[in-house]
Amino acid sequence: AISCIAVLFIYVLTIIAFHTTLSRPEVLGSEAVAVTFANRLYGKMAWIIPIFVACSTFGAVNGTLLTSSRLFYAGAREGQMPGVLTMIQIERTTPVPSVLCITVLSLLYLTSSNISVLMNYLGFTTWLSIGAAVFCLPYLRWKQPNLARPIKVNLIFPVLYLAMTVAITLLPMIAQPVETGIGLCMILTAVPVYLIFIKWKNKPKVVAKCTDYLTQQIQKLFIVLPTEKDD
Repeated sequence: AISCIAVLFIYVLTIIAFHTTLSRPEVLGSEAVAVTFANRLYGKMAWIIPIFVACSTFGAVNGTLLTSSRLFYAGAREGQMPGVLTMIQIERTTPVPSVLCITVLSLLYLTSSNISVLMNYLGFTTWLSIGAAVFCLPYLRWKQPNLARPIKVNLIFPVLYLAMTVAITLLPMIAQPVETGIGLCMILTAVPVYLIFIKWKNKPKVVAKCTDYLTQQIQKLFIVLPTEKDD
């Protein structure tokens, strides 16, 4: 809670600093508001802002790799993704297949030369996915009120979050229907993966042998083993 409040406080002060230093046309016309702000106040030392931004981006990417790979790992343990993603490296106890999977997907996204369009794709899909996950909280509170809940929050918080998420996802759909449509298609690419590797139980022997062989090779290459799911 302290860290979240501190970050929120810093961000608010930063935005206030931008708008009290720069005029509205300067903010709207700047490609990088932080750089324009630094040029105005720091002069020759303005180069420190891009360095700090790069460090912040590196930290965010590192955190995303750690958290997203664990989401793949947790989903696989629940039977929602291929079982190979449940495996961990026996020496470092890290989900190496999941980390590599998210890394490869990230590299595929970077093949796009238009960073603005890529941000629109991922921004829409990210908020839509987060909104769907948060929606489960009031839904389960309504459908299963007696379910054990070690941590219980007031419903006002998820409701407010969902309201903001709806606004964030609906506005791009209206303003940029093509980009949001492509973002939806990116989400739907998971459907054939689920149908082939999870839903399809009676696979032909050839497909089953190929899948088992690939899994074994991944285990040998990265020295990974499946984990036991706690009851």
